[in-house]
Amino acid sequence: MGVIGFGRFGKLLVRYLSPDFRISVFDKDDKTKEINEIGASVLGFSDVCKKSMVIICVPISEFEKTLVDMKNHLAKNTLVVDVCSVKEYPVKMMKEILPDDVQILATHPMFGPDSASDSLNGRKLVLCKERINDRQYEKIKEYLTRKSLKIIETNPEEHDRQIANTLVLPHFIGRTLMEMDAKNHEIDTEGYKRLLKILGVVQNDTSQLFLDMNRYNRFAKDVRENFMDALDTVNKKIN
Repeated sequence: MGVIGFGRFGKLLVRYLSPDFRISVFDKDDKTKEINEIGASVLGFSDVCKKSMVIICVPISEFEKTLVDMKNHLAKNTLVVDVCSVKEYPVKMMKEILPDDVQILATHPMFGPDSASDSLNGRKLVLCKERINDRQYEKIKEYLTRKSLKIIETNPEEHDRQIANTLVLPHFIGRTLMEMDAKNHEIDTEGYKRLLKILGVVQNDTSQLFLDMNRYNRFAKDVRENFMDALDTVNKKIN
């Protein structure tokens, strides 16, 4: 198995998969020591692309370029997997750019380095079955289920529609709280503590992830604008 990208999520992925698979990793930066420490090896870009399964763990904004760079290195029936937090865009790019004899599986792990630092038990993982043979797809599902993951099967449009509310909106609120420099107070309430939990969820993620999940999800803008309209309505009632 090959993994392209060894950021925070790529590292988490390799840590959980390395006991079960021989994993080779490519990252644009030299992270050899860190990769070897969690049981994987380092290979060049073209060699990683030659593996029978390649998981792409790069920012959404770098996804198209990564596909263009890898398309001529892929063998027939290679399975290419993405882990983006949007699904319509990467699926469209994979179908347009990758050779027709390459298999495609779109996924969105609904967890990250913070929420799944100790266990995958009960964590959700979204699968969009795009261009993959039934036997391999079922084997992957069985493996993920054995890892105690809850599998959600859907299509890219429905994923992006729901995730605009359940991921983009909380991140939008959390980033707003960061801009406000929201912090702990001695005299607080349970409601305020819950707000700070939202801030805590997003503050370890990169600003690039936040921008990408908004810019590459066509439903995100409407959700943001509906939220802002609702805020304005509530504020006008006070005034």
